[in-house]
Amino acid sequence: MRVVIDTNVFVSGLLLPESTPGRIVQAWRDGQFEVVMSDPMLDEIERVLLYPKIQSRLGWTDDVISRYVGLLRFKTDVVSIDRPAVASAIAKKQPVRDAGDLIVLQTFIAGAADVIVSGDKDLLTLGDGYPVERPSEFSQRL
Repeated sequence: MRVVIDTNVFVSGLLLPESTPGRIVQAWRDGQFEVVMSDPMLDEIERVLLYPKIQSRLGWTDDVISRYVGLLRFKTDVVSIDRPAVASAIAKKQPVRDAGDLIVLQTFIAGAADVIVSGDKDLLTLGDGYPVERPSEFSQRL
């Protein structure tokens, strides 16, 4: 199964390993599914991990964060979302309330993923047009 994990779920999983997002991240590490990402998603994860509050809670230095994102690049299927056909497919299917969510949808389509896992309300409203699941829903599959 190919899965796009939204940044909010991924970072929550790192911060709270015993939580539902934490179990999802661990299931990925254990090889239960493949994670699909794009360069903009990796950039967003790195940016969020560098927030002082997040960095402090994890106890990670800038160098550790940089190496972790490099590891994500190696351990996930990183797809290119710079394709006009992908943007066109999204525009035809369903309007997006938050332009920032386009990166997630573009990654989903370009990576031929099976599901998006997110806690983002704007992404969850797209459930009629895309297979978007809350972490609690997705974790029931694991």
